[in-house]
Amino acid sequence: MPNSGYTYVCPFDELEDGVPRRFEVDGVPFALVHAEEEVFAIRDVCSHSAVALSEGEVDGCTIECWLHASRFDLRTGKPLDPPARIAVPVYPVRIEDAAVYVRLVPESGR
Repeated sequence: MPNSGYTYVCPFDELEDGVPRRFEVDGVPFALVHAEEEVFAIRDVCSHSAVALSEGEVDGCTIECWLHASRFDLRTGKPLDPPARIAVPVYPVRIEDAAVYVRLVPESGR
């Protein structure tokens, strides 16, 4: 995948359905979540309290911050519950040859 802007992260089979997994590439912490037959990448920092979202629970296409229970949409990064009010960046994901790649530039318009 040369010059595509995507970075290899891990083999697809290392991701458990509904279990967030933390990664860091070039100083950017993010969580990969295999849910609803897709793989999502979301910045691994809650916008309300700066704790790791990867330590929270996944329900469908949402991830819940373990500290104050704000839920974020894995597709858009938008908060669904207070106290969080600011969206968390989400990143494009590609699965190729049973490997997961992430482009660490937030999706535009989200």
